[in-house]
Amino acid sequence: MRHTIHGLVPILATPFHIDGSLDIPSLRRLTEFNISGNANGLAVSGMASEAFALTAMERQTILTEVVRIADDAVPVVAGINGTSTVTAIEQAREAEAAGATCLMVLPPFMVKPSAAQLVDFYHDVAEAVDLEIMVQDAPGPTGVQMAVNTVVELSKIGGIASVKVEAPPTAQKVGSVVAAVQSDQFAVLGGNNAQLCLEEYARGAIGTMPACEFTDALSVILDKWHFGNRSDARKEFAALLPLLLFGVQPGLAWAVHKEVLVQRGIIDNPTVRLPAGSLDGGTRAALMELLDCLQTPLPQVKGLPAAAG
Repeated sequence: MRHTIHGLVPILATPFHIDGSLDIPSLRRLTEFNISGNANGLAVSGMASEAFALTAMERQTILTEVVRIADDAVPVVAGINGTSTVTAIEQAREAEAAGATCLMVLPPFMVKPSAAQLVDFYHDVAEAVDLEIMVQDAPGPTGVQMAVNTVVELSKIGGIASVKVEAPPTAQKVGSVVAAVQSDQFAVLGGNNAQLCLEEYARGAIGTMPACEFTDALSVILDKWHFGNRSDARKEFAALLPLLLFGVQPGLAWAVHKEVLVQRGIIDNPTVRLPAGSLDGGTRAALMELLDCLQTPLPQVKGLPAAAG
């Protein structure tokens, strides 16, 4: 299966009201912001979406709404985080029914699978749906290690179209996978909030999947990179990098993403769900100072198209 996911594909945060319920109007604005910011795709129910804290019904509601707003302008990736083959297949089929373009599938992680079990797991999930599958290689949160030769074996499975490499050192692993995979129909993308996206692109990645609050700024940088203006791209990326690093703090990442989105006028509240943590006063003040000191400030977003419905 040829891959369709490439370029800048942000993982959408899940906006909540102050009482913790889903904030659909904010989700609509967030989706519109990322499309207007030149995202090449959108992803939901990923790590940066607090997928671990969403009910099955909420996952469906979010995916259905984002697919509706995207309206085929960009592909929509749905994260799958089942802890077994049967639960992953259940999520995969629900996402397929809701209109996802691609499934980004974490390995089962409560019980760590062997390499052979990983191959069986991804084979069975791919067989269960007609969508393309992206393998999510994320040993940090899952504890599951995928050797390069295991990724190569996964690339041979029908329906497995890509891998998102989040195993450090990511650029090195991206290069190793690109060199080892024999098919030009298998894509390699990066994650980890795009911290090393330029190095990953230089080693053969064709996309990156960061958080969603700086899509407009990062898309400009990546355009310069791809059009050969690497010097300016690196300078502008270096200026944005402190914000990217601030947004990968364990336990606080979700609150950081949402606070920036609130400051930019895109969502209404920075509410997170346990076990994600909220920002204390000192951390929030440091984030505000960082935003004030950005070489190219992130503007408040105004005039987003209304998302009716």
